[in-house]
Order: sequence, then C-alpha cells, then structure tokens
Amino acid sequence: MSATNQRPDLIGAIRKARENLPGDPSFGDPLSLSGPGGPQTVARAAAGIVGISPSAAKEIGLGALQVWQAMLERVGRGKGSEPVTVMFTDLVAFSSWSLTAGDEATLELLRRVASAIEPPIKDRGGRVIKRMGDGVMAIFLSPDSAVRAAITAKRQLGELDLHGYRPQMRVGLHTGTPREIGGDWLGVDVTIAARMMEAGGNGNTMLSNATLDALAPDTLAELGCAAKPYRRSRFAAPLSGVPEDVRIFRLE
Repeated sequence: MSATNQRPDLIGAIRKARENLPGDPSFGDPLSLSGPGGPQTVARAAAGIVGISPSAAKEIGLGALQVWQAMLERVGRGKGSEPVTVMFTDLVAFSSWSLTAGDEATLELLRRVASAIEPPIKDRGGRVIKRMGDGVMAIFLSPDSAVRAAITAKRQLGELDLHGYRPQMRVGLHTGTPREIGGDWLGVDVTIAARMMEAGGNGNTMLSNATLDALAPDTLAELGCAAKPYRRSRFAAPLSGVPEDVRIFRLE
C-alpha cells in the first residue's frame, strides 16, 4: 500500500484529474494556503502531519479541499465570479513626515488613521485585505459602497490632527474580477486599482471608468460629487501596468 501511495504515475494521474474539479487545481502550494479560510487551515495542518513529499493520498485530500474551497467561493465566502471593487489608500508624504516625527508619533498616527478610515470600510460591507504601513487594500462587492466608504473615510480623516499635523489620503478604486488566493487578491485588476491610487497625487480620490460605469446613476449626485477626467501632466511618467483602454477619473 505504501509503494502504491508513492507511485509517480498514480500521483500524476490524480493531479491531472484535479484539473477537472471545481476550484484551483494548484490548491496546496504555499501561495494558496496562506489565508485564514477553513480549507487552507486544514491543508496546513495536514501538511504538518504528512509532510511535503508527494503521495496519492495527499493529492486526493487536496482535491477534496479544493472542492470545499470552490463551494465556499460560490456562496460568497471566497473569490466567486462576480466583479468586485478594489480600494487602495495611502497617506501623502507619510514617509518624509515619519522620519522627523519619530516612532512614537508615527505609531500614534497610524492607530488614529486606522480608527478613522477602517470603520467606514467595514460599515459599508468592505473587507480590509491587508494593511501596508500607512495604507490599506480593501475589497467591496458593490462599487457604490466603495465610493461611499472612501468619501466617509476621507471626511473622518480630515478631522484628525496630531500635534499640528493633518494627514491627507489618496484613494484608488477599480472594479474588475481579480482572483482570491490564500486570503490575498491577485491579478491585473488589483494592479490597476493600485495605479489609480498613485495617480491621486496630493490627496485625490481616483477611480477607473470600470468603477464609474458600474455605479448607480444617482450615487454621485447623492454624495454631492462629480467625476472629472484625469489629465496626466505632459512631463509625468505613464502609469505602468494599466491597459491603454482604462480611463481615469477624479472625484470632485
């Protein structure tokens, strides 16, 4: 039985069969197991018991977990097939300020920033995927919720004053179909959202035409906002990783 379990041809056949199962056929690699979900947790625990050596039994187990993960995705607890809106935030000139402010003031600022911007994200159905120093990446099922969260977060951040320092935040929004792997979201749509934020300069909220087109017709009017086409400076470098057909707008 042990010899059969280690047969390369049998292992290869099971791996091939996994390509026809729902979900990610590569489920089980380090990238796919880094998240907090149930299948990932079970697979990590199993890896600690059976080790990293290939085996037929291990492939069968991973196949079952792959299907489990796919089922979770279909009921809205995973990637799913519906578009999502990706949000990136970033504080303007934070690095240069923190160098002179010191560690204690920097930590206090980051805590107060998180208290200002993260509740609006969660209150509107968003999920903070990761925190990146002075910014966050979040996912929304609704572009309207993402825009409302961004405006509320910026308004609350505008009330923050730390010893005379008032931080400014730029926000980037893009709607697409990135892939969720291991608790993170990957793909060109994530890159585009990050580039939207980079185009935000000194505290603007930027969104792609995909997000603008997906908004309900009256959302911006209700919020007292308008979307203006972004005009890149003649001397500014083009945004890398953004397809040519993506248009950028600034909320005013």
